[in-house]
Amino acid sequence: MKRKSGILLHISALPTKYGIGSFGSESYEFIDYLVKSKQKIWEILPLNQTGFGDSPYSSCCSYSFNPYFISLESLLGQGLLTKKELKECEDTNKYIDYGKLYNERFAILKKAFSRFDKTKKEFVSFVKKGEYKDYALFMTLKLKFNNRGFYDWPYEFKYRNPCALKDFEKENIDDILFWQFLQYEASSAWIMLKGYAKENGIEIIGDLPLYVAYDSVDVWCNPQLFKLDDNLTPKKVAGVPPDYFSATGQLWGNPVYNYEKMSEDGYKWWVNRFVSALKYYDYVRIDHFRGFDRFYEIDYGKSDATEGEWITVPSDELFEQIHKRISKKRIIAEDLGIIDDGVIALLKKTGYPGMRVLSFAFNSEDTNPYLPQNLEENSICYTGTHDNDTLMGLLEQFSEWDYTNFRNGVKNSLKSLNIKKTVNSSQSVAKSVIELGFASKSHLFIIPMQDVALLGKDYRMNTPGREIGNWTLKVPKKCFSDKNSEYLANLTTRYKRV
Repeated sequence: MKRKSGILLHISALPTKYGIGSFGSESYEFIDYLVKSKQKIWEILPLNQTGFGDSPYSSCCSYSFNPYFISLESLLGQGLLTKKELKECEDTNKYIDYGKLYNERFAILKKAFSRFDKTKKEFVSFVKKGEYKDYALFMTLKLKFNNRGFYDWPYEFKYRNPCALKDFEKENIDDILFWQFLQYEASSAWIMLKGYAKENGIEIIGDLPLYVAYDSVDVWCNPQLFKLDDNLTPKKVAGVPPDYFSATGQLWGNPVYNYEKMSEDGYKWWVNRFVSALKYYDYVRIDHFRGFDRFYEIDYGKSDATEGEWITVPSDELFEQIHKRISKKRIIAEDLGIIDDGVIALLKKTGYPGMRVLSFAFNSEDTNPYLPQNLEENSICYTGTHDNDTLMGLLEQFSEWDYTNFRNGVKNSLKSLNIKKTVNSSQSVAKSVIELGFASKSHLFIIPMQDVALLGKDYRMNTPGREIGNWTLKVPKKCFSDKNSEYLANLTTRYKRV
């Protein structure tokens, strides 16, 4: 990869009148903004349908598109909504209100579907391909049984009895077609949007979560690939052990993979997942990459993650199969947190670039691997990720000692990279960190849009471990100013990332 830079901003956080960002005009305007700012990369979070907790990393279907990302203006343009109905969907609150979206958005989408021509040639072809048949069945069954998990459905549906499913499909065909319609609209819109990005020289980094949700199409259709018992209850679930940040570890609760079973068909499920992701993205970031070396499993039913076991993944065999189908140059590894020799060795074998986060860099230790002067070319440099506070938020919550220590570290890095810059305020510290990212050797530098606009802690995307209040970010439209665009363009040119 040539030296490039780009912006991290999820679809949901784009400025909009309709409660949550979409694949509509706001996405096209953001691509225009990237071009104007001389950026080459747009990084997003998973596009799949969110479930309880609203996290894009916990979905009812890992390969679905989020119906919330369907542009209501596009539905108006197709004659599926009226101007009055569109007006009623306006919501200009500071944050995304997922409860309101759940209660109102699907109702308006059903109204649009009621006016949709189900005999439309492209839609009929889409349905016949069958790519989203299991998803549509799953969502229809879920609503039929009052949103209960598939493991609590009647026996014949829980275990996917073919005759029962066929009869159910006949009896509920319109409801099933509704869910097909949502994926048709969303996937078609994304393909068009990605095409527009390509025409304008913008590449897209997507995100591939390591684990899938227990109550998901993925587990319902492939229970043999997970460590489940005969009742389809997990034997083991995922998490991380106790560490400096948590005395009881983190109990995520996702079912863990049965790699012994997966090996029987050459890890087809994983290979297909990567191939599918790279149909929609130019590059894929593997979330929690360390889980491909070893993963931590806990007995199902435990109240915390204090008692668990590390299990080794047959990563050599797995990645050998993956690399037969895709180019390793299109993969990025999220290697943050505590990593050991096994993860380091796996990164070296695959050749994937890892992540270097400048928010973790300036702690007075010259050997810190995140310091901009210590970064290697085969890496992706970030000011922060979706799991970190914004630069301004970080600086605002520092004690006086921490702030001074951080600022002094920034000054030392500026000196090391021969950058002359005055650092006498929180804003100047944040801007210096950004410039250091541009100046670093990393072949790619990514800035969250909140950092471009110097937004504070109120604009953090996610706080790991916090159960509510995450994923609600909406970036104000004023942040996409000509001033910010010119600022990015100048730094991009100065540090030869064009």
